[in-house]
Amino acid sequence: MGALFEGKVAWITGGGSGIGRAVAFELARQGAKVAVSGRRAERLNEVVAEIEQAGGEAMAVACDVCDEAQLASAIGAVVERFGRLDVAIANAGYAVSGLVERLSAEEWRRQLEVNVIGSALAARYALPELHKSGGRFAMVGSVAAFICAPKLGAYNASKHAVRALGHTLSVELHGSGVSCTVVHPGYVESEIAQVDNRGEFDPARADKRPKNMMWPADKAARVIVRAIHERQRELVFTGHGKIGAFIGQHLPRVAHWMMLKRG
Repeated sequence: MGALFEGKVAWITGGGSGIGRAVAFELARQGAKVAVSGRRAERLNEVVAEIEQAGGEAMAVACDVCDEAQLASAIGAVVERFGRLDVAIANAGYAVSGLVERLSAEEWRRQLEVNVIGSALAARYALPELHKSGGRFAMVGSVAAFICAPKLGAYNASKHAVRALGHTLSVELHGSGVSCTVVHPGYVESEIAQVDNRGEFDPARADKRPKNMMWPADKAARVIVRAIHERQRELVFTGHGKIGAFIGQHLPRVAHWMMLKRG
């Protein structure tokens, strides 16, 4: 079988690290020309350099998903360089942590602006180009959209909203030739634990997620890219993620008991 995205053009927000970076490499491996966006230009340039060294085509487009003008400009730059857009992936996101009773309004706003509004506006500006190509839009959600851990109220709420956005887009786009895929990872290697409540990267922050449940990012990327190619509407992955999502949806009392034990 040939490359899944041969000759296609893909754009990824949050493409400088973690899942976004791995997805960029996998899309390039599958034949796509790749544009990566994010706030850290040096990280984006590293991704581009690695893709080009492997014989692919890539570009870096610095972009903060909280800035609507930057999102619009990023799409314009991608289309100007590559002539089209076939895949757009709203991956940029982070996690605000803390008890609900202690979170500030600013922490709530930043969480929702990045994870929810950033995804919605990525769709707004990508969809006109995706309609031209009969392309694919995707968002990275989380198992937190199904089962809610304590001290992550803002993050849980944001991922529930991303899931709702995906369901809405799937209905709105039905019959248009454009698909919407929402992927919900369990634990995947990334820098999410090293980003503080202000959205700033701090390498000194400890990652307390269970290492024995962690998927490598490249394995997650293969699953994500396949789901986008197959135009799946929704996918939960990692074994523990599937179990957690099932319990959250179908066994709410068990989910509550599990989170009490965890908390």
